[in-house]
Amino acid sequence: MSDPPRFSHLDDRGRARMVDVSDKATTRREARASCLVRLSGPTLDRLASMPKGDALAVARLAGIQAAKRTGEWIPLAHSLALDRVDVEFEREAAGLRVRSAVVVTARTGAEMEALVAVAAAALALYDMVKAVERGAEIGELRLEAKSGGRSGEWNRR
Repeated sequence: MSDPPRFSHLDDRGRARMVDVSDKATTRREARASCLVRLSGPTLDRLASMPKGDALAVARLAGIQAAKRTGEWIPLAHSLALDRVDVEFEREAAGLRVRSAVVVTARTGAEMEALVAVAAAALALYDMVKAVERGAEIGELRLEAKSGGRSGEWNRR
């Protein structure tokens, strides 16, 4: 029986540490994430004409900007020069699905950047709609897929 995987951000004594990626190869890495902003139908219908402006454009820019600054949000994350960040929205019965796709050529993956992108976009969207729907909820934040690096490809589905 093999040992269970280790938490990469903890040393042998259980102390937090930044992972040393200096020996890893620089490769193209991609990650996709999503979350759901639960909103009522009337709020969804009004999104494009909110008093604060185009809520989806604001949320998209917030997600892109946050992804680029993930190293400032997440204490042990490496700062990465991202090659691409996409943030998109899809209406669902329960609300608005926020999706991100991040591409980087680096020694470490873009999973955290993809997750931060959707989290920030969802928070910005909440800020835009809170005047009309304080009960909006953000949930189901998850990594959908990643590729590249030593661990290869992973897909939720």
